[in-house]
Amino acid sequence: MKTVTMVQFRQNAEGVLRRIARGERLVLSQRGKPSARLEPLERTAGDDLENDPFLSVCRRATASPKGKTRHQDIDRVLYGRR
Repeated sequence: MKTVTMVQFRQNAEGVLRRIARGERLVLSQRGKPSARLEPLERTAGDDLENDPFLSVCRRATASPKGKTRHQDIDRVLYGRR
């Protein structure tokens, strides 16, 4: 099983999630120690990976003018809620 560091995950979360969506299993390490296993969930026939809110967040996210994004803003970007 391949390892992804926290830094790599933060820099390329979308790419890592796409790898997992394609069936790859990864170990997430923090400070050189394994901390979590990342693996795909069972998919249903209706899953649409192109429109998955987590895999497409980079296309819809906008930079916050204050430099920080609040949790409610992240929910709005992902789910369209206020």
